[in-house]
Amino acid sequence: MKIKHQLAIFNALTRLLVILVLWLMLPVLVEKVVYNHINKSLLEKKQKFIQHLDKEEINDFVIGKDTSETYASFSTLHSEFLVLSRVSMEHKLHNTFFIVEPRIIEGEQNDYRILQYYFKYENTNYLLEIGNSLSEINDLTFVIRLFIIIVLIIIVVITFLADTFYIEYLLKPFYKIIDTKIRHVNEPEAFDHTPIKTHSRDFQELDMVLNQMMDRISELFKKEKQFIANVSHELLTPIALLKNKFENLLQNTSLEDSVVDKIVGSLSTLDLLKKIIANLLLISKIENNQYEANEIINFDEIISDLIVDLQDRIDDRELSFKKSIVHDFNFIGNKTLMHILFYNLIVNAIKYNKRAGKIEIKDGFRNENYFISISDSGIGMNELQQKNIFKRFARINLEQEGQGLGLAIVESVAQFHHINIEVTSEINVGTTFVLLFPIDHKLN
Repeated sequence: MKIKHQLAIFNALTRLLVILVLWLMLPVLVEKVVYNHINKSLLEKKQKFIQHLDKEEINDFVIGKDTSETYASFSTLHSEFLVLSRVSMEHKLHNTFFIVEPRIIEGEQNDYRILQYYFKYENTNYLLEIGNSLSEINDLTFVIRLFIIIVLIIIVVITFLADTFYIEYLLKPFYKIIDTKIRHVNEPEAFDHTPIKTHSRDFQELDMVLNQMMDRISELFKKEKQFIANVSHELLTPIALLKNKFENLLQNTSLEDSVVDKIVGSLSTLDLLKKIIANLLLISKIENNQYEANEIINFDEIISDLIVDLQDRIDDRELSFKKSIVHDFNFIGNKTLMHILFYNLIVNAIKYNKRAGKIEIKDGFRNENYFISISDSGIGMNELQQKNIFKRFARINLEQEGQGLGLAIVESVAQFHHINIEVTSEINVGTTFVLLFPIDHKLN
């Protein structure tokens, strides 16, 4: 999961937690505010009733003289009531209490907030009860809670989307750094040192550190390639001297046959070593961009010439060869290097094929990209072998001759021309190399 989504989800979860706390506290807060308001109203009503209290008013309530009699007045909607009762208690006199309890008024039960006031008037103890219905308040509280939860959910959704887009905006320089300076950089020479525009000091520092690191890597990379080129070039001279001396020794007719065989074997070893050094030198030159890429390349012509040159090998293994190059694709590059690339791929298709097997070369277009595929019906490769085939000195079959540099050269030539290589293979079924050529490729 990307960091922008993680941050957005974290912010949404924290808001949901706050909403949950508010949701749980809302009844308590509403109850406290509402009860305070009702208590104040009931006290005002009590004060008005007590101030205007006289014998005549009590007589309006009181008809009988039984101390247990209760006299009441209530509104037609049953939202309020006033009850005056005779009581015998004296220890609660002049005390005011607030309670919440259900009352039945004319057969209808509701919850009420009730003020209870005990007082004495003309040697008679009374209990005054003034009640206010809570049914409407409970309904209002439910509506408020529902409204708040809907509003808060909408706020969470809107802020989640806003956070996502804002975080994406903040991280845009980060993704640009990854895309332009890490993901698409195959070699130090292709690294873009242009500073990334950003207002974040963190990303500015990251960009600067990457530039500095790549400068060091590029310097080391150049030294390594120069070292390989120098060593390869310097080794050719002693090899040539040794080869010349061995060839001169062969001119001596007095040598025994066993000695001649050893000298011939040594010459073969020197030839192999010379080929390895030449291939390493070739790879080094390609990676150092020491070749021009300004020639118009005819793929059909190159492949046709190679088939003629390799016909003896093809016939020796009784292979059937099919070439279907039907598109006239204009490609600018280095003809010599492309010849080497196809030579190594076709030689591998011959070398690792089965006797009386098949080789097919065809072209076409895939997603507007021109491609050439080279398929064989050979021994195939497993997944591990496919991952390592382009490494230097990696060999699929140790029984076959070779130095393990052919496909390393193919990869270097392909990278030089910005060609992508796809490999599919199956054991005992065959292997297919697909070369995907760029539509608008840049010259080196």
